[in-house]
Amino acid sequence: MINLQNKVRIESNSSSMSDLVFLLLIFFMITSTLISPNAVKLLLPESTSKTMAKQNLTVYIDEGFNFYVGETAVPVEELGSHIAAGIEPGIDDACVVLRSDKTVPVQYVVNVIDAVNALNAASGSKHKVILATSPKS
Repeated sequence: MINLQNKVRIESNSSSMSDLVFLLLIFFMITSTLISPNAVKLLLPESTSKTMAKQNLTVYIDEGFNFYVGETAVPVEELGSHIAAGIEPGIDDACVVLRSDKTVPVQYVVNVIDAVNALNAASGSKHKVILATSPKS
């Protein structure tokens, strides 16, 4: 007589593996949305120059002529104080990167330059404004 009750069963429970895959998927989806180098969507002017600088602060001007310091909307009258607050204390030669939509009139760009120049005159610093561009196609 043969005993059929001593069979070896090979089974694996894959529910914990699917939980792990879903957790990893959620993790990567959340972290990929947090990384946003261009917080304000703009069509930058095109250029062939490839000047790179360490940016300390980013100022945006969108197609509606709204100013943003970092991701905070700022009225043009308070631009200088927000730029001063955004630059780390002790840095006398910060690079303020201006990311302006290509449809924005030059006067709005000059407003940012004037705010940085006024900050330089008031504090004796040497902050610079760099205009961000996209590569020419």
